Amino acid sequence: MAKVESFSLNHDLVKAPYVRLAGSETQQDVTIEKYDLRFLQPNADALPTAALHTLEHLLATQMRDELTGIIDISPMGCRTGFYMIVWGQHDIKEIRDALYNTLVFITKTDFVPAVAREACGNYRDHSLFSAKEYAQQVLDQGISLDPFQRIL
Repeated sequence: MAKVESFSLNHDLVKAPYVRLAGSETQQDVTIEKYDLRFLQPNADALPTAALHTLEHLLATQMRDELTGIIDISPMGCRTGFYMIVWGQHDIKEIRDALYNTLVFITKTDFVPAVAREACGNYRDHSLFSAKEYAQQVLDQGISLDPFQRIL
């Protein structure tokens, strides 16, 4: 069975919220990086699905305005954050700053993109109010550059 990096992470030792490089692969001189954008403490809390879904839509659009090379941003199955896959190599501070700016944007927006039936597979399951609350919670706590100690 193949080893999955995130299953090797000791979720009891991390201190959310944080950003971390969760993996990197280079083939034929092309690098792809995977980042762990952790909002909540694992095994202690989880984003409700409506908040998670709305955050996914807002991160998917706004992060692309902050950072080049984004391939995908997807929610974690445990609902404590998101994985982001990007082309090329990025500095962890660049990722953190892009996430910070996006969360500030989320706290101020009144618009969620792609929530119409034609654009979303579960268009009824959104909560901008909750997304704003969780975005503000992460901002209030600060986004660490290290998953195991609070480096802001």
